[in-house]
Amino acid sequence: MNMAPLALHGLPKRLVDDHLIEPQDLEVATHSAKTANISPVQYLCEKNLVSDKAIGNSAAKEFGIPIYALEHHSHDSVPKDLIDIKLLKKHQVMPLVQRGNRLFIAIADPTNHRALNEIQFQTGIAVEPVLALYSAIGQALDNWLEENSSQDIGEVLGTIDDLHLDDLDMEAVEEDDSNGGAANTEDEAPIVRFINKMLVDAIKLGASDIHFEPYEKSYRVRFRVDGILQEVARPTANLAQRLAARLKVMSRMDISERRIPQDGRVKLKLSKSKSIDFRVNTLPLQFGEKIVLRILDASSAQLGIDALGYEDDQKTIYMDALARPQGMILVTGPTGSGKTVSLYTGLNILNTAERNISTAEDPVEINMDGINQTQINMRVGLSFAEALRSFLRQDPDVVMVGEIRDLETAEIAIKAAQTGHLVMSTLYTNSAPETLTRLLNMGVPSFNVATSVNLIIAQRLGRKLCSHCRQPFDDIPDRILEDEGFFEIGLPREEFTIYKAGDCANCTNGYKGRVGVYETLKISPAISKLIMQGGSSLDILQTALDEGFRTLRVSALRKVARGLISIEEANRITKD
Repeated sequence: MNMAPLALHGLPKRLVDDHLIEPQDLEVATHSAKTANISPVQYLCEKNLVSDKAIGNSAAKEFGIPIYALEHHSHDSVPKDLIDIKLLKKHQVMPLVQRGNRLFIAIADPTNHRALNEIQFQTGIAVEPVLALYSAIGQALDNWLEENSSQDIGEVLGTIDDLHLDDLDMEAVEEDDSNGGAANTEDEAPIVRFINKMLVDAIKLGASDIHFEPYEKSYRVRFRVDGILQEVARPTANLAQRLAARLKVMSRMDISERRIPQDGRVKLKLSKSKSIDFRVNTLPLQFGEKIVLRILDASSAQLGIDALGYEDDQKTIYMDALARPQGMILVTGPTGSGKTVSLYTGLNILNTAERNISTAEDPVEINMDGINQTQINMRVGLSFAEALRSFLRQDPDVVMVGEIRDLETAEIAIKAAQTGHLVMSTLYTNSAPETLTRLLNMGVPSFNVATSVNLIIAQRLGRKLCSHCRQPFDDIPDRILEDEGFFEIGLPREEFTIYKAGDCANCTNGYKGRVGVYETLKISPAISKLIMQGGSSLDILQTALDEGFRTLRVSALRKVARGLISIEEANRITKD
């Protein structure tokens, strides 16, 4: 056979350098793959010339990206009817999730431009490759196609109307017996139908929370969509007690107890294979009980780091910290800023058969297979600190603490980080540099902070501009741009376009979905030295800036420059 000499570069060169295949064998395989009209990686895997795990490890090293654990990916997030099944099978790729005008695709060879280009041409959407094992893609694709033969969530929701809202299958999730679950009572059909409609409407709109609020002469229901509350219904005030009773029965609470807050969970079964979980909390008010339902989206933990909005250098810093065997990663920000999703995404990356991962959470929001999740229960003495002590006797590799609230928890977490464990947790501070000061103010010795903390991520969530109706904002004077800080973001003015919100049927007031805005503070030797010398958060910030650190404000303005969010949104989430 006459073959042109094979020029080795990229992944093929890595396979040879890793001694997975001889150069002459790779040359034969490459030409055979071309003849078979498939990619070389696909040919190597199908012919069992190199194991897909070995190829995946080499690709991860070559491109500096992790292997995505497809077995933990929720099929609920997979876009339906977007790509021809024949095309997926031909290239052995798996769609994961669509975020705006980007489609994330699991693929064994991120350099398989032919597959990515064909998918992009068919869908008209920018394609982002996510590295996964060849065999895992095949298994996930088969499972998804099998599940997809039945109704998906969208189809199920589309079939629900007022005539069927009283037939929805609700299942209370009983977490302990101390709530005193009430006996079943005979439900009133209008109340049942109304509440079920609110739950279904919230899911359709992509809401994160549902608020049922009683007042003296009125009652209102609000959804939090893309971080903003909006009123959706005003039932009459005399229904307040009956609505509260129904919600409490659904979530197995004591309906006779109206003086103290209660917690519960409820599962809404949409079909045999599809369900949505809600976390329910009641709060006694002057004119009744306010009840808030948090919609728990398991797919948010399965998106992968590329879907969260990190810039390339920020993602690299986070991935490097996750790859370290010990130390501490802290995520900070206000309630609702996406801290839990950032932590779960990191845990999902680390979740392999070789690692023992334990978490202490209050509450456990999303169940993750392969991770040992502990629900904090202060009534029986199971605090974060107590759970941490138990973890350290369970041979852990990775420990996640839902929140560092006190000195005792901080000291145990830092001890774990210093003794060969990777520790992940959250704090409520406004910025990454302030987090170091907060630990010192708790009473943690500066030496322990400097030697245990590897990375601090501060974050916010900004509403994304709707890609269908956003409008160029061309007439902004340079003086305004300078005042806002655009001349400090490191992007030439001619290279970006600023957009403002429009209004269309595809969005809410010009916004649809959210994107993360981050600052990633890597604890360098210079910053460690400054911590031990008692430097202030301003001193730490200046040193970090000298090393290339970007603040939340700058990160937000860079997203404005890329057309993802508006100036108003950047000001809402980052401007003092």
